[in-house]
Amino acid sequence: MSGIRSTGGQLMASLFEKVSVLISANLHAMVDQALKSNSMAVIDQYVRQVEENLEDLEDAATTVGGEAKSLKRKLTDLEQKEDELDRAIDAFLREGNDAAAVAAQSRLNSTQRLVETYREQFKRQENEFQKLLDAKVKLEARLATMKQQREELQALLELAKSKETTVKAIKSLDDLMGSGDSDIERIAESIRTRLDKATTASEMRATNLDKQMDDVLDRGVLNAQLAERKKKLGITD
Repeated sequence: MSGIRSTGGQLMASLFEKVSVLISANLHAMVDQALKSNSMAVIDQYVRQVEENLEDLEDAATTVGGEAKSLKRKLTDLEQKEDELDRAIDAFLREGNDAAAVAAQSRLNSTQRLVETYREQFKRQENEFQKLLDAKVKLEARLATMKQQREELQALLELAKSKETTVKAIKSLDDLMGSGDSDIERIAESIRTRLDKATTASEMRATNLDKQMDDVLDRGVLNAQLAERKKKLGITD
Protein backbone atom coordinates (compact mmCIF):
# COMPACT_ATOMS: atom_id res chain seq x y z
CA MET A 1 0.00 0.00 0.00
CA SER A 2 2.81 2.44 0.83
CA GLY A 3 4.36 1.83 -2.60
CA ILE A 4 1.07 2.61 -4.32
CA ARG A 5 0.59 5.78 -2.24
CA SER A 6 4.16 6.82 -3.00
CA THR A 7 3.65 6.38 -6.75
CA GLY A 8 0.36 8.30 -6.58
CA GLY A 9 2.10 11.07 -4.66
CA GLN A 10 4.84 11.31 -7.30
CA LEU A 11 2.28 11.51 -10.10
CA MET A 12 0.35 14.20 -8.20
CA ALA A 13 3.53 16.20 -7.60
CA SER A 14 4.38 15.97 -11.30
CA LEU A 15 0.90 17.17 -12.23
CA PHE A 16 1.09 20.12 -9.84
CA GLU A 17 4.51 21.02 -11.26
CA LYS A 18 3.24 21.04 -14.85
CA VAL A 19 0.16 23.04 -13.88
CA SER A 20 2.32 25.53 -11.96
CA VAL A 21 4.47 26.09 -15.06
CA LEU A 22 1.39 26.71 -17.20
CA ILE A 23 -0.15 29.09 -14.66
CA SER A 24 3.06 31.11 -14.33
CA ALA A 25 3.71 31.22 -18.10
CA ASN A 26 4.42 34.69 -19.52
CA LEU A 27 1.40 35.26 -21.76
CA HIS A 28 2.69 38.60 -23.05
CA ALA A 29 5.94 36.98 -24.17
CA MET A 30 4.00 34.30 -26.05
CA VAL A 31 1.86 36.92 -27.78
CA ASP A 32 4.98 38.89 -28.76
CA GLN A 33 6.59 35.72 -30.11
CA ALA A 34 3.47 34.92 -32.14
CA LEU A 35 3.43 38.43 -33.60
CA LYS A 36 7.10 38.29 -34.51
CA SER A 37 6.79 34.88 -36.16
CA ASN A 38 3.43 35.80 -37.72
CA SER A 39 2.12 32.44 -36.47
CA MET A 40 -0.42 31.19 -33.93
CA ALA A 41 1.54 27.97 -33.29
CA VAL A 42 3.00 28.97 -29.90
CA ILE A 43 -0.42 30.10 -28.65
CA ASP A 44 -2.18 26.96 -29.90
CA GLN A 45 0.45 24.75 -28.27
CA TYR A 46 -0.09 26.48 -24.91
CA VAL A 47 -3.88 26.13 -25.22
CA ARG A 48 -3.55 22.41 -25.98
CA GLN A 49 -1.28 21.86 -22.96
CA VAL A 50 -3.67 23.72 -20.66
CA GLU A 51 -6.67 21.75 -21.92
CA GLU A 52 -4.84 18.43 -21.47
CA ASN A 53 -3.75 19.31 -17.94
CA LEU A 54 -7.23 20.49 -17.07
CA GLU A 55 -8.51 17.02 -17.96
CA ASP A 56 -5.80 15.47 -15.76
CA LEU A 57 -6.73 17.82 -12.92
CA GLU A 58 -10.40 16.90 -13.19
CA ASP A 59 -9.58 13.17 -13.18
CA ALA A 60 -7.27 13.57 -10.19
CA ALA A 61 -9.79 15.71 -8.30
CA THR A 62 -12.51 13.13 -8.92
CA THR A 63 -10.27 10.32 -7.64
CA VAL A 64 -9.00 12.18 -4.58
CA GLY A 65 -12.45 13.55 -3.76
CA GLY A 66 -13.90 10.03 -3.94
CA GLU A 67 -11.17 8.69 -1.67
CA ALA A 68 -11.84 11.51 0.81
CA LYS A 69 -15.55 10.59 0.91
CA SER A 70 -14.69 6.91 1.51
CA LEU A 71 -12.33 7.84 4.34
CA LYS A 72 -14.95 10.12 5.87
CA ARG A 73 -17.52 7.31 5.80
CA LYS A 74 -15.08 4.83 7.40
CA LEU A 75 -14.10 7.44 10.00
CA THR A 76 -17.74 8.02 10.90
CA ASP A 77 -18.29 4.27 11.30
CA LEU A 78 -15.20 3.93 13.50
CA GLU A 79 -16.20 6.89 15.66
CA GLN A 80 -19.61 5.30 16.15
CA LYS A 81 -17.90 2.03 17.10
CA GLU A 82 -15.67 3.97 19.50
CA ASP A 83 -18.71 5.42 21.27
CA GLU A 84 -20.35 1.98 21.50
CA LEU A 85 -17.22 0.42 23.05
CA ASP A 86 -16.91 3.30 25.50
CA ARG A 87 -20.48 2.80 26.69
CA ALA A 88 -20.01 -0.97 26.80
CA ILE A 89 -16.99 -0.67 29.12
CA ASP A 90 -19.01 1.43 31.56
CA ALA A 91 -21.84 -1.11 31.42
CA PHE A 92 -19.50 -4.06 32.04
CA LEU A 93 -17.91 -2.28 34.99
CA ARG A 94 -21.32 -1.52 36.51
CA GLU A 95 -22.19 -5.21 36.16
CA GLY A 96 -18.88 -6.20 37.77
CA ASN A 97 -17.78 -8.00 34.62
CA ASP A 98 -14.13 -6.93 34.69
CA ALA A 99 -12.97 -9.50 32.13
CA ALA A 100 -15.40 -8.21 29.52
CA ALA A 101 -14.49 -4.64 30.44
CA VAL A 102 -10.79 -5.39 29.87
CA ALA A 103 -11.49 -6.96 26.48
CA ALA A 104 -13.70 -4.04 25.48
CA GLN A 105 -11.05 -1.55 26.66
CA SER A 106 -8.44 -3.32 24.51
CA ARG A 107 -10.72 -3.10 21.46
CA LEU A 108 -11.42 0.55 22.25
CA ASN A 109 -7.71 1.33 22.34
CA SER A 110 -7.20 -0.29 18.91
CA THR A 111 -10.24 1.48 17.52
CA GLN A 112 -9.04 4.85 18.81
CA ARG A 113 -5.66 4.37 17.12
CA LEU A 114 -7.43 3.45 13.90
CA VAL A 115 -9.68 6.51 14.21
CA GLU A 116 -6.64 8.77 14.50
CA THR A 117 -5.05 7.12 11.46
CA TYR A 118 -8.17 7.57 9.35
CA ARG A 119 -8.64 11.13 10.62
CA GLU A 120 -5.11 12.09 9.50
CA GLN A 121 -5.58 10.40 6.12
CA PHE A 122 -8.93 12.17 5.65
CA LYS A 123 -7.37 15.57 6.42
CA ARG A 124 -4.56 14.92 3.92
CA GLN A 125 -7.00 13.86 1.22
CA GLU A 126 -9.26 16.86 1.86
CA ASN A 127 -6.26 19.18 1.66
CA GLU A 128 -5.09 17.52 -1.56
CA PHE A 129 -8.60 17.74 -3.02
CA GLN A 130 -8.81 21.48 -2.26
CA LYS A 131 -5.40 22.08 -3.85
CA LEU A 132 -6.58 20.34 -7.01
CA LEU A 133 -9.75 22.44 -7.12
CA ASP A 134 -7.77 25.66 -6.61
CA ALA A 135 -5.31 24.72 -9.35
CA LYS A 136 -8.22 23.88 -11.67
CA VAL A 137 -9.85 27.28 -11.12
CA LYS A 138 -6.57 29.13 -11.75
CA LEU A 139 -5.79 27.12 -14.88
CA GLU A 140 -9.31 27.65 -16.25
CA ALA A 141 -8.86 31.40 -15.76
CA ARG A 142 -5.54 31.31 -17.65
CA LEU A 143 -7.14 29.32 -20.45
CA ALA A 144 -10.00 31.82 -20.79
CA THR A 145 -7.51 34.71 -20.89
CA MET A 146 -5.34 33.07 -23.53
CA LYS A 147 -8.32 32.14 -25.71
CA GLN A 148 -9.48 35.75 -25.64
CA GLN A 149 -5.98 36.98 -26.49
CA ARG A 150 -5.80 34.40 -29.25
CA GLU A 151 -8.89 35.87 -30.92
CA GLU A 152 -7.44 39.38 -30.67
CA LEU A 153 -4.09 38.18 -31.97
CA GLN A 154 -5.72 36.37 -34.90
CA ALA A 155 -7.51 39.58 -35.87
CA LEU A 156 -4.25 41.52 -35.63
CA LEU A 157 -2.40 39.03 -37.83
CA GLU A 158 -5.16 39.06 -40.44
CA LEU A 159 -5.11 42.86 -40.44
CA ALA A 160 -1.33 42.84 -40.79
CA LYS A 161 -1.50 40.43 -43.75
CA SER A 162 -4.13 42.63 -45.39
CA LYS A 163 -1.94 45.70 -44.91
CA GLU A 164 1.07 43.86 -46.32
CA THR A 165 -0.92 42.89 -49.41
CA THR A 166 -2.02 46.49 -49.94
CA VAL A 167 1.50 47.84 -49.47
CA LYS A 168 2.87 45.22 -51.87
CA ALA A 169 0.30 46.17 -54.54
CA ILE A 170 1.06 49.88 -54.18
CA LYS A 171 4.80 49.21 -54.30
CA SER A 172 4.36 47.13 -57.44
CA LEU A 173 2.49 50.03 -59.06
CA ASP A 174 5.16 52.47 -57.97
CA ASP A 175 7.82 50.16 -59.38
CA LEU A 176 5.99 50.16 -62.69
CA MET A 177 5.88 53.96 -62.69
CA GLY A 178 9.62 54.16 -62.15
CA SER A 179 10.71 51.32 -64.41
CA GLY A 180 11.81 53.57 -67.27
CA ASP A 181 9.73 51.72 -69.88
CA SER A 182 7.36 54.24 -71.46
CA ASP A 183 4.70 51.62 -72.31
CA ILE A 184 4.67 50.26 -68.76
CA GLU A 185 4.58 53.78 -67.36
CA ARG A 186 1.58 54.58 -69.54
CA ILE A 187 -0.20 51.42 -68.30
CA ALA A 188 0.49 52.34 -64.69
CA GLU A 189 -0.68 55.90 -65.28
CA SER A 190 -3.79 54.56 -66.98
CA ILE A 191 -4.54 52.39 -63.94
CA ARG A 192 -4.14 55.34 -61.63
CA THR A 193 -6.36 57.48 -63.87
CA ARG A 194 -9.07 54.82 -63.92
CA LEU A 195 -8.91 54.57 -60.13
CA ASP A 196 -9.22 58.35 -59.81
CA LYS A 197 -12.13 58.39 -62.27
CA ALA A 198 -13.95 55.57 -60.50
CA THR A 199 -13.48 57.29 -57.14
CA THR A 200 -14.80 60.59 -58.53
CA ALA A 201 -17.80 58.88 -60.15
CA SER A 202 -18.62 57.19 -56.84
CA GLU A 203 -18.44 60.52 -55.02
CA MET A 204 -20.68 62.16 -57.65
CA ARG A 205 -23.27 59.40 -57.38
CA ALA A 206 -23.31 59.82 -53.61
CA THR A 207 -23.73 63.58 -54.03
CA ASN A 208 -26.57 63.16 -56.52
CA LEU A 209 -28.30 60.67 -54.23
CA ASP A 210 -28.02 63.09 -51.31
CA LYS A 211 -29.51 65.86 -53.48
CA GLN A 212 -32.37 63.66 -54.60
CA MET A 213 -33.13 62.75 -51.02
CA ASP A 214 -33.15 66.42 -50.02
CA ASP A 215 -35.51 67.25 -52.91
CA VAL A 216 -37.90 64.45 -51.99
CA LEU A 217 -37.96 65.49 -48.36
CA ASP A 218 -38.52 69.14 -49.27
CA ARG A 219 -41.37 68.19 -51.60
CA GLY A 220 -42.94 66.15 -48.87
CA VAL A 221 -42.94 69.15 -46.52
CA LEU A 222 -44.40 71.45 -49.18
CA ASN A 223 -47.16 68.99 -50.09
CA ALA A 224 -48.09 68.61 -46.42
CA GLN A 225 -48.29 72.40 -46.01
CA LEU A 226 -50.51 72.79 -49.10
CA ALA A 227 -52.81 69.97 -47.96
CA GLU A 228 -53.26 71.71 -44.61
CA ARG A 229 -54.19 74.96 -46.35
CA LYS A 230 -56.71 73.17 -48.61
CA LYS A 231 -58.28 71.61 -45.54
CA LYS A 232 -58.71 75.03 -43.88
CA LEU A 233 -60.20 76.51 -47.04
CA GLY A 234 -62.54 73.57 -47.51
CA ILE A 235 -61.02 72.71 -50.87
CA THR A 236 -61.23 69.05 -51.83
CA ASP A 237 -59.36 67.37 -54.63
